[in-house]
Amino acid sequence: MFELKQKEGSDQYHFVLKAKNGQVILSSQVYASKSGAMNGIESVRKNASDDAKFERNTAKNGKFYFNLKAANSQIIGTSQMYAAEAGMENGIQSIKNNAPDAEVKEV
Repeated sequence: MFELKQKEGSDQYHFVLKAKNGQVILSSQVYASKSGAMNGIESVRKNASDDAKFERNTAKNGKFYFNLKAANSQIIGTSQMYAAEAGMENGIQSIKNNAPDAEVKEV
């Protein structure tokens, strides 16, 4: 499920994608408008099935994370940190499985 959130006291929005267990698997940048955030959600849906759009990274502390990128190479969203590479790969698979049909809920 995508959760669309308005930043308190502003017109800015961001979203998170949650797995079926409620865990956040992808967080977006901040968008200047609700429509911008909705376009970001559509971009996640569109790009989630393409493994080449997932940029796998290792943080300085040795933890693993990934970015999902759009066709223009802009980062659409960033994952949480994972202790193991296998956890990161499971997160990517979860996005591939859940994002295309995930509903959007405003919170």
